[in-house]
Amino acid sequence: MNLSEMITGVRRELRDEPGVLWSDDELTRHISRAVAELSEAIPREQKATIATTAGSRDIDISGLSDRVAVEVVEYPVDEFPRSFPCFIVWMDIITLLGSVVPDGSDCCVYYGQLHTLDAATSTIPARYENLVSAGAAGYAATAWGVYAVNRVNVGGPAASREYRVWGKERLLFFSRELRRLGRRNRVRTRSLYTHGVPPLSNTTDYGP
Repeated sequence: MNLSEMITGVRRELRDEPGVLWSDDELTRHISRAVAELSEAIPREQKATIATTAGSRDIDISGLSDRVAVEVVEYPVDEFPRSFPCFIVWMDIITLLGSVVPDGSDCCVYYGQLHTLDAATSTIPARYENLVSAGAAGYAATAWGVYAVNRVNVGGPAASREYRVWGKERLLFFSRELRRLGRRNRVRTRSLYTHGVPPLSNTTDYGP
C-alpha cells in the first residue's frame, strides 16, 4: 500500500470519499503521525554490520538513520552460542559492558527503524495497514471536531461533537493495539543474555 492508497482508505473510514472535509495534505499529516507512533511501538527491524575500534568498547552508530531503538548487539559475531553482551546507548554511541574488549573486528547491531510510507513504497507490514488507517482517521476526526466547534456546517450543531467522540474511540483502539503489539510487550532475543543487574533472589545476598 502506498500513500495514495492509504489516503483512500482513511477517507473511506471517515466517510469522506468525495474529499469534502479533508484535503490530501491534511490526511497525509495525520497519516504521518500515525506511522510515527506505529514506528515507536513496532519499528522496522534492521541489522547493520559495523566495524569496532580495537581497544575501545564504544561503537559509533551515527550512520543508522531514522533509528528508533537498539535492540541487540552481537559481538563477537558468528559464534555458537551467539554472544550478546550487555550495552548502553548514549546519543550515537553504543558502549559494551561485557568482559570482551573489541579488537577491531565487525559487530552486528540489530535495531528498530522508522517506517516509511510515500507515493511509491511502504515498509509497513500489510497486517498493520488497517491499524495505521484507524489511527490517522482518529486524528483527523478529532482535529476536525475541534475545528468545527461554533462553526456552521451541514451536519448540524452535533456534528463536531460526534466527530470528536468517534475520533477518540478510534484513537483509543489505536493506542490499545500499539500497546498490545508493541516491542516492549514482545519476547525478544535480548531476554536470552545476561543482564547487567542480577535478578532478585530469596537465597542470595548481593550486598548493599
